[in-house]
Amino acid sequence: MTLRNYLVMPELKTVALFIMTALAEIVGCYLPYLWLREGKPIWLLMPAALSLVLFVWLLSLHPTAAGRVYAAYGGVYIMMALLWLWVVQGIRPTSWDMVGSGIALLGMAIIIFAPRTQ
Repeated sequence: MTLRNYLVMPELKTVALFIMTALAEIVGCYLPYLWLREGKPIWLLMPAALSLVLFVWLLSLHPTAAGRVYAAYGGVYIMMALLWLWVVQGIRPTSWDMVGSGIALLGMAIIIFAPRTQ
């Protein structure tokens, strides 16, 4: 199987879409946090709102039932929030953070990729 075939696999597309969705939500929530807690300029609310609109739109692109998407998305969100903590805020996640994130990602994989008839 070529690299191109791997890149178009539905599973990879689903995970990539979850990652983009989580990033949009985190940015949409982090910018108001900066304004409210860190005294940053109010204009940060505009890109925050746009990011949250993008988040909602990305959630609508998932091809399965909304409740299942929301449940599975939580696992990816946890992983992305810890990555944000490390990369953006400069706080390295603990080993317990990583174990918890791994468990959440396992739950996401079971929910999304389990065989089902509907």
